[in-house]
Amino acid sequence: MAKEAEKNKPEEQAAEGGREKKKGSALKWIIVAVVVLLVLGGGGAGAYFFLNKSAGKKAQAPAKPPIGAVWAPDVFIINLADTDADRYLKITMNFELSDGLAVAELDQIRPRVRDMVLGVLTVKSFKDLNNFEGKQRLKEEIAMRLNSQLTRGKVVQVYFTDFVVQ
Repeated sequence: MAKEAEKNKPEEQAAEGGREKKKGSALKWIIVAVVVLLVLGGGGAGAYFFLNKSAGKKAQAPAKPPIGAVWAPDVFIINLADTDADRYLKITMNFELSDGLAVAELDQIRPRVRDMVLGVLTVKSFKDLNNFEGKQRLKEEIAMRLNSQLTRGKVVQVYFTDFVVQ
């Protein structure tokens, strides 16, 4: 019997060692699962707060102000300053103003405004106006010149409603 007890001991120890391995293996899986859940939970919470803050900022962003008073001068037809060909420009524009009182002022100085705009346009060539940047520079130059003439309000934006070069 003593021999049998000694034989059973290694088998029992092997069985206990197997249970310890199973317990250790199960403990590792539990730890891994807890870490994964913590990482996913933290990521989800971070995403919630990040997206919630950005949604709040969008809702709180100030709305663009409505378009101001608009003044429309007459149509301009001018010869461009090209030496290689005879070209003309037909342009219709509107001026957005910061103050409604500026409309009455522009009506009073209409001849001066037309002269100023014609002076700006007649020195331009086709190369100056045939791309987006050239048109933007022209808008800025017209707005700057008009603002120097106004005492009430200012020109906020120049809109081209018709722009034909032939």
